[in-house]
Amino acid sequence: MDDLAGFLRTRRSRVDPAAVGIPTDNRRRVEGLRREEVAHLSGVSVDYYVRLEQGRATQPSDQVLDALARVLGLDDTERGHLCRLARQRRRPARTPGGRVRPELLRVLSLIADAPALIMNHRLDVLAGNRLAELLFGLPMPGPNIARHLFLEEAEREYSLYADWENCTLDVVGHLRLAAGKHPDDPRLASLIGELAMGSERFRRLWARADVRARTHGPKAYRHPLVGPLELHQENFALPDESGAELVVLTPAPGSPAEDGLRLLAGLGADTADTAGARRPLSTRNRD
Repeated sequence: MDDLAGFLRTRRSRVDPAAVGIPTDNRRRVEGLRREEVAHLSGVSVDYYVRLEQGRATQPSDQVLDALARVLGLDDTERGHLCRLARQRRRPARTPGGRVRPELLRVLSLIADAPALIMNHRLDVLAGNRLAELLFGLPMPGPNIARHLFLEEAEREYSLYADWENCTLDVVGHLRLAAGKHPDDPRLASLIGELAMGSERFRRLWARADVRARTHGPKAYRHPLVGPLELHQENFALPDESGAELVVLTPAPGSPAEDGLRLLAGLGADTADTAGARRPLSTRNRD
């Protein structure tokens, strides 16, 4: 799903030679740095760097990886990804579990004023509270967020995601990181293949090999019933869930979004009363 060679090629292609002291002219045909230029600036032999890009060099030292990260201008997330790819070893396939512990479901049920989800590294929504159900307009456990974003929301004239394009960058960057951490997950490989087949934008973004680790930040929605919702997303890693996260979307106190969520909850309560009962929080096995 991911490899060191492809990551190094895309990273060196984005480096401006002039920024690292290499003169250029209009005869230069390579975008970014050449292999020999990366090798020279990193203090390694050209042959060794070529073998790194071809996957024939094993166990590069921390000093080499630090030098490459410096020359290629990698941030902390990209450097960690580089290290994982450089030292990756094939191992028996293991798919992280998809069951959510009852104790976590109780935690979700206690979060009443904000949408809250539990997602795995593939962005499968394993469970969600009532407000998450109402926000996304889908029963919980919900969809795969990447599939929902690229294959469903992309076809709609009025998307739930107010900043759809930036959301796609976050999702592809997350899946790139997941591919580096779980190289032998067949379900992740299948998802990436499905998205590549079904979305031209996904193919373009995936080819860039960008990685993103989003742990918090703004998230904007356009709900068809209550209008714009400017929320703040916090991701909490669940250490015993093998890559799963608790994601909570909160409004600023006294904001229009707080009023919007309160209205959404009221609409949901009216709907539940009409139906006779609320649907209970649930989860299913995604192993």
